[in-house]
Amino acid sequence: MHLSTHNWMRAEPVEATLRRGKQYGLQSIEISGEPDQYDPKEVRKILKELDMFCWGSVTLTLGDRNLAAKDEAQRAATVNYMKSVATMIHELEGRELTVVPATVGKVTPDGTPEEEWQWVTDGLKEVYELTESYGIQMALEPLNRFETYFLNRADQAVVLAKAVGPNCGVCLDAFHMNIEEDDFHESIRTAGDMLVDFHVADNNRMPPGMGQLNWTEIVATLKSIGYDGGMTLEFVTPVDRTPVTKWPNQIETNPVDISPEQLKFIEDHGSSLLSEEFYTEMVKRACQHMVPLL
Repeated sequence: MHLSTHNWMRAEPVEATLRRGKQYGLQSIEISGEPDQYDPKEVRKILKELDMFCWGSVTLTLGDRNLAAKDEAQRAATVNYMKSVATMIHELEGRELTVVPATVGKVTPDGTPEEEWQWVTDGLKEVYELTESYGIQMALEPLNRFETYFLNRADQAVVLAKAVGPNCGVCLDAFHMNIEEDDFHESIRTAGDMLVDFHVADNNRMPPGMGQLNWTEIVATLKSIGYDGGMTLEFVTPVDRTPVTKWPNQIETNPVDISPEQLKFIEDHGSSLLSEEFYTEMVKRACQHMVPLL
């Protein structure tokens, strides 16, 4: 196993994310699924300089992106978007694509369970065909019930992955698991050798070690099933605007270049634009807690 990170949680150049991460022990990045934002040649150059690599990417299934949509054109556009993320990973020599099938934050269905299952399966099979041709492994990620109605648990993700194709896998996220799984460790064993990716945040979505999850036991369970992939940091810190805040420097005070859609995505996750000083401290704490365990 190795420690990786997402980069959607703070609006900053990917180079800043990579250089900070390298300083504290990160080995790779699971780059944000927004291909138009990156020049693969430049990202590869930075990765090579830092002796890091692209672990993969995760779809940012926001706005109209939705494989479970009733509208056929919307589903087709979502497939094309996910294919573009797969192509970006291929260009960055990455290894996996984590897919959230339905729009994050959408909690009401467009069709019957049978209709939506078929729509999603059909769309994922198209994306899967491309990832297979690239030698990239696709992983389906369940989210908690407050972010999606469609896929919430490991056992559901396993069944859907098997319906897509023999090499389709599963991504688990500790924050979502803490809400949805009856048995945290049994859900890891349920995924078993289908586990492709693992996202790291504590029960309060702070960095690991700043909540109640036992990361020593979690890592031990992952090792017991033979998992040897990325442990990808995805902490999304809540913002404390009260007088009792522990982090008076938490909020970014300088203008930040970020699209309205991405800002909404961050705010919908209960966070905000974060200062570099605060975010660096969070990365440092996360790495100090996780690196010795791996």
